[in-house]
Amino acid sequence: MDNQIDLSKKVVDRMFDNDPFSQWLGIERVEVGPGQCVLRMLVRDEMLNGFSIAHGGISYSLADSALAFASNGHGRMSVSVETSISHTLPVRSGDVLTATATELNRTDKIALYEVRVTNQDGKPVAFFKGTVYRTPKTWFPEDESN
Repeated sequence: MDNQIDLSKKVVDRMFDNDPFSQWLGIERVEVGPGQCVLRMLVRDEMLNGFSIAHGGISYSLADSALAFASNGHGRMSVSVETSISHTLPVRSGDVLTATATELNRTDKIALYEVRVTNQDGKPVAFFKGTVYRTPKTWFPEDESN
C-alpha cells in the first residue's frame, strides 16, 4: 500500500505543479492517496461576489481539484465527465475550507466520487458529486517498462 500512496503523491505533485488555478486558490494538500484526497484553503476578499459571500465557484473549484487529485491518485489519467454541487451555508472571507474527496465506486472506465466541503467549524458548506472517465493512459509510463 505504501507504493500506491507514493504513486498518488507523485501524481498529485505533478498535477499541482502544472495547475496555476489551484495554486492561485491557495490550496494546501493535506492528504492524498489512491481514490481519496483532503485539501484546504483560505477564502480571500477577491473571491467574494456582490453579496459579500464567496462566489459559488470557489467551493466548486476546491471540490473539483479534490476530485481530480483523488481520481488520478491511482496512477491512471482520469477526467471529469459530470459534476454537481449543492451549497448549504454561505462562505465568507477568512473562512478556511476543507474538501474531503472519497471514492464511492470505481470500474476500469468510470469512477464516482463524493466531496464534502466544510468550514473551519466543521460545518458542511457544500456537497459535490463527480464522475470521471478513467483513460487507459498512465501518469508515469516510463516506470512501467521495468
